[in-house]
Amino acid sequence: MHAKSSPKGSLMQAHEYRELTAVKMAELVRTGEVSPVEIVQAALDSIAATDGAINAWCDVLESHAMERATELESQAARGEVCGPLHGVPIGVKDLFLTAGFRTRKGSLLHTDSVATETAPAVQRLFAAGAIMVGKNTTPEAGWKGSSTSPLYGVTRNPWNPEKTAGGSSSGSAAAVAAGHVPITLGSDGGGSMRIPASFCGIFSMKPTLGRVPTYPLSPSEHLSHAGPMTATVADYALALDAIKGPDCRDPQSIPDDGLRYSELLDMPARPIRCVLAATLFDKAVHAEIARCIKHAFAEIERMPGVEIVNARVDWKDPIAIFEGLWTARGALSRGMSPEDRARLDPGLARMIEAGTHVDLEFHLRNLQDRAKFCREVAESFQSFDILLTPTLPILAFAAEDDGPPDMDPAPLIPWARWTPFTYPFNITGQPAASIPCGWTPDGMPVGLQVIGNRFADLTVLQLCAALELRFNTGTKQRRLLRAPHNAHSIAAERRM
Repeated sequence: MHAKSSPKGSLMQAHEYRELTAVKMAELVRTGEVSPVEIVQAALDSIAATDGAINAWCDVLESHAMERATELESQAARGEVCGPLHGVPIGVKDLFLTAGFRTRKGSLLHTDSVATETAPAVQRLFAAGAIMVGKNTTPEAGWKGSSTSPLYGVTRNPWNPEKTAGGSSSGSAAAVAAGHVPITLGSDGGGSMRIPASFCGIFSMKPTLGRVPTYPLSPSEHLSHAGPMTATVADYALALDAIKGPDCRDPQSIPDDGLRYSELLDMPARPIRCVLAATLFDKAVHAEIARCIKHAFAEIERMPGVEIVNARVDWKDPIAIFEGLWTARGALSRGMSPEDRARLDPGLARMIEAGTHVDLEFHLRNLQDRAKFCREVAESFQSFDILLTPTLPILAFAAEDDGPPDMDPAPLIPWARWTPFTYPFNITGQPAASIPCGWTPDGMPVGLQVIGNRFADLTVLQLCAALELRFNTGTKQRRLLRAPHNAHSIAAERRM
């Protein structure tokens, strides 16, 4: 069957498009039932209809996307499918280089920066047939966990635009949650994929450090991961299959494990040993989140293929290690002029100033402390496979704010104080996912964090796929059951 051509203006209804997963889109293109042009036009229509209420996109590349969709449509008509994502529209966080397009990093200092090369993960998505419809917003340089930047302004939560989308992969999460595209590309140095995934009610996993190569290298490369952000686990696995594996530009990238995650999402034959931790480091958890987590844990205890292990995870909070590593990145900006520093996000400017004074001995000792913490956690994981925690201990706060009302602004990295469950696993480099597990009474999603041993990405994905079915948090259910709260309804109300 040949792919049908479609005129300008999608033949696909908006609700039909938003219900499609990436897996289904790719299947429809392969069978010729839908064309890449039709799908991309539907994505662009969806963005145009609702992004005014969200601000998930800093650049919408309509001409580029339609041109590429036309090329792929012609290939499909000839029976040539270039990869598993042929014709699937995607978004790319505006920290990833894409040759010929702006990479502005949310910064007033990079408003005219056009990339001359393409990041490995982006290259591989393109090779798999994905079509970039635009770049997604991020806080400046991806430095914080909220969703504001000096350049883009405020990115809002699709379930309630008065609330934050989280950061730093702010637009990447919001675009998926709003149904603009089924896949975006994000990065995570201290929770930057899992924080917005939790607040926005989508799925994402920070893979094992090096599983997905990163370039350019982050100043905190020993913390920084890259990966897909999606509505479903199956979509995530399909995208991860396309982008994992080593690249010579990233010295931390690891050999491909040779697994096709998208074909292996069924639970393994042996039980997955799980530890259920309602909190870590004795941190307080909001009552509504605690309620959702308690319910999720009860469901997990009843799941076939799961063995609950009563193991202690009494590690010391590694906040000092993380803050030292995160702040040290500021040393690379030692030569920044006072005028340029004045144009930065104030928190980033303060961190950079502190980073320029980091003592070499302090930094090297901090790296040793990191190694000790990694060993302690790895030894704990010898007695179990998966640790489950809340992704975040707090509810989504006001969109314009950098944290909850009671956040202490004194620390150099204040956002790390309200993300105590995410940054430890950047220190260790383990795979860690956030999957929706429930809702607050006012219709906001709550995320469950699923952490696996280093290199055990498949085990995390297998459990998450089972949890997705158990919690009934697939794409269609989340978008339709909570439609009164989502951006499509809110944006329409605002236009009335």
